[in-house]
Amino acid sequence: VQLQASGGGSVQAGGSLTLSCAASGNMIHINFMGWYRQAPGKQREFIALISRGGVTYYGADDVKGRFTISRNSAENTTYLQIEDLKPEDTAVYYCHAGMSATPGIGPEYWGEGTLVTVSS
Repeated sequence: VQLQASGGGSVQAGGSLTLSCAASGNMIHINFMGWYRQAPGKQREFIALISRGGVTYYGADDVKGRFTISRNSAENTTYLQIEDLKPEDTAVYYCHAGMSATPGIGPEYWGEGTLVTVSS
């Protein structure tokens, strides 16, 4: 499975972005696709994931309400819409696909990441 993330860029605070993650390859054992981010000097942080059945899960409270995960199953593409961007959202955003919702369990794949930079 290959994951290609795109849609990052430089935006001003208060703006919005939609990130895309296009998956290719044999997806039969992939049950979850999700998004993580890693800010400079910080650990990778879980944002959201979506199950094969379309159920969504979100991470910390500070992303709920501003981040929306969705997918186009026919195109094997997962999206992360981010509203009201804040400077603290500056990070590299990574797409993840896995058999399990928890990274490190079962087959899993990571995209290369797409950089989001938010200026105040």
